[in-house]
Amino acid sequence: MISAVKIPVELLIVAADPLVRDGLAARLDGRPEVAVAGRAAPEDAPLFAGQVRVVLWDLGPGPEPDLEALSGFIATGVPVVVLVGRPELAAAAWRTGARGILRRTADAAELVLAVLAAAGGLTVLDPDLFPPPGAPQSAPPGELVEPLTTRELEVLGLIAGGLSGKEIAHRLGISEHTVKFHVNTIMSKLGARSRTEAVVIAARLGLIPI
Repeated sequence: MISAVKIPVELLIVAADPLVRDGLAARLDGRPEVAVAGRAAPEDAPLFAGQVRVVLWDLGPGPEPDLEALSGFIATGVPVVVLVGRPELAAAAWRTGARGILRRTADAAELVLAVLAAAGGLTVLDPDLFPPPGAPQSAPPGELVEPLTTRELEVLGLIAGGLSGKEIAHRLGISEHTVKFHVNTIMSKLGARSRTEAVVIAARLGLIPI
């Protein structure tokens, strides 16, 4: 009997830093289960949407990753495994619709397993970033997953005041993208799934006046 030939999963590596793209490709070099079909910056990723089965997306080490670009690509329907450098970014990345969330330091075996799982319609989340069974859990009443920064408290207060993202950006002198990042981080730390829920939880915790 002739055994079936296993075809490697073609994947795209996305990262803002070309050195990171090269590093991830080198980490996967020699793994027969996967084949790196391309490397791209976030803004160029949509060009490969119909050419690969899975995307390995590095959010970078910075405090304000481009979640908007990630969300836009995920809308194409290609499963994405996201690599995060900071635990507080995990829940925000998860809300974009990613199929997997791993640490940026994940080794080759972990990356391959996540890619294969995503290709098969499964979800893989690093247990160090998420408590089981998989999805981010809400913070227990009266507790914070992580304290809010001074800037996050400012943004939260303006959200509670009914200001839009554009208005908050103008008030604080920052970009709307930065506002979106702060909002995602606030929701993650509070275990909220919406701005309204974040305000309710924050009021209950005494972070903002009722």
